[in-house]
Amino acid sequence: MVLTRKNLEWWCERGILFLILGMLVFAPLAFGAVDAWAYLIVQGAATAVFILWTVRLWLNSKTKILWPPLTWAVAGFMLYAVVRYFTADIEYVARKELAQVLLFALLFLVVVNMLRGQEETDAVSYTLIGLATLVACYATGQLLAHSDRVWNVHSGGVLRASGTYISANHFAGFLELILPLALTFLLVGKVKIVPRILLAYAVVAMGVGLAVSFSRAGWVAAACGIFFVLGVLLGHKNHRRNAAILLVVMLAGGGFFVSHYLTKTQGFTHRIVKQDENAPSNYDWGSRLKMWDAAERMWLDHFWFGVGPAHYDYRFREYRPEDLQSQPDRCHNDYLNLLTDWGVAGGAIVFAGMGLFIAGLLKTWPHARREENDFGSGRSNRFAFFLGATGGLVSLAVHSTMDFNLHIPANALIAVTLLGLLASNLRFATEQYWFRPGRLVKATVSLVFGVSVIFFLAQEWRQGRETYWLARAEQTEHFSPERAAMLQKAFAAEPKNFQTAYEIGECFRTEGLEGGKNYRQLTQQAKDWYARAMPLNPHDGYNYLRVGMCLDWLGDHLGAEKFYSEAELHDPNGLYLVANMGWHYIQIGDYAAARQCFIRSLHLGGSNATARNYLYYVCEPKLVEKASGRPVLPDIY
Repeated sequence: MVLTRKNLEWWCERGILFLILGMLVFAPLAFGAVDAWAYLIVQGAATAVFILWTVRLWLNSKTKILWPPLTWAVAGFMLYAVVRYFTADIEYVARKELAQVLLFALLFLVVVNMLRGQEETDAVSYTLIGLATLVACYATGQLLAHSDRVWNVHSGGVLRASGTYISANHFAGFLELILPLALTFLLVGKVKIVPRILLAYAVVAMGVGLAVSFSRAGWVAAACGIFFVLGVLLGHKNHRRNAAILLVVMLAGGGFFVSHYLTKTQGFTHRIVKQDENAPSNYDWGSRLKMWDAAERMWLDHFWFGVGPAHYDYRFREYRPEDLQSQPDRCHNDYLNLLTDWGVAGGAIVFAGMGLFIAGLLKTWPHARREENDFGSGRSNRFAFFLGATGGLVSLAVHSTMDFNLHIPANALIAVTLLGLLASNLRFATEQYWFRPGRLVKATVSLVFGVSVIFFLAQEWRQGRETYWLARAEQTEHFSPERAAMLQKAFAAEPKNFQTAYEIGECFRTEGLEGGKNYRQLTQQAKDWYARAMPLNPHDGYNYLRVGMCLDWLGDHLGAEKFYSEAELHDPNGLYLVANMGWHYIQIGDYAAARQCFIRSLHLGGSNATARNYLYYVCEPKLVEKASGRPVLPDIY
């Protein structure tokens, strides 16, 4: 076959479609693409999409670009993200967040312009529905088998099903995006009887999968999306009866399933009846309020531009309350997290984009469905997608008040795809957002995509090598010289990763604590690595703490004082940091001060064995000995 421009253009279009479908399938199956290796595969596929789209742009001299109003907000936030990256305190974290912003923003533009046909929309819809059905069945099997196994790893949640995700909440976020879509294709899609039966099965399977996730926020969010869809259909005469029947069936069937099966599971007992606050990764309502309070204080302290892209978790220790010792990753509220990380400037762009999107939906609504009349069925795949995708995004918007699904690459990828397909429907209402690009516009667009592709390829190279060596390090013994060697190779690949530098320091410090002949050399090496990590993440108090501990071990107690003081500023309510400060006072013989540190550490976290052992077996005997003038052995003797 002779390759002509038309043939090349067709291959580019097919390549883009299949790559996006592949990403949509792969990301949820690969633990939500939260691991570095999985995200790098998604990023590599997206890079290929951008290359193909740029090539296609030049192949067709008559090509048009669709630029709905929402695209201005997407482009504006992308530009703001680039600027904010250069002013961020933690370059490594900000760069990874920038990569995700650029990837999803450019992918939105490609989806708007390349997947706007009904064939492509149906392909995306049925792919997502089929995938969600299979993952939901997998999740049901997990609960029935009382297994926390997700492929080859353990999620730690035996009482809850998480499907192919590690977090049950994010699995619920995945299902709630797609369940309304399956519902609308079942009720108003122009499909034959066999596909309709399969769609009914898919709705049931996804409903059960959502139920066994025991995600309370996911339940509420999904209910909002479903009732939005059914509420709209109840207002239309051609669909009113089917929607009413389905609503009754769902309420009756759901009630029967919950009362006869779900309530008899351990997950229901622990999560709903008497909440298991000690369950891994389980943040109750009180914990969320504390995280939100910390986020609000961060935002108010950095009102206009935020603390930095993805910086919330790294600044949290400075703002943490006494009774919340874990690291939350995100603040479990995407809207508040947006303001905390990006400030009012970033929030204004995103909220303006939401307004533009809603306005576009309202403008498109009369044109997205077939005109209903007394003799028409009103069935339409276009209308089914429009209503179902909107319902899925409604669910996500509700769930985002309690979790951070938009920061899970798989869920964000699905949301961006649905968003782009919905935004492209504006072409049915008006022609004003089409334009034929000239050479200058094509060159500008190509430059943006070209620079982004180079950036993504550089990230693939750096993070790919880093991920490889970090994985090798995980296979070695903790704090061993072999581990330190692997970590140093990872740091050579990515010299901005402060966590790698810190862990290298931990390897040398731990070996030096054993007190061998070369302990001073090892301790000095550890101190040097902590010092390298400090400017990479100036908000991490543990680098200062460890330098102070190294100086104590080297006998420079006076020099160590300023590092302990600096560490305390960055994590004043951290139980482990306070306990290690007690260790410092033991080194200088101030047992009274050490005792106060250990008591405070125990107050911050009762399960703190380090503080308890030092308090009862070192400090208390030493203070009694000093008061009585006689040696005192601990009770253990």
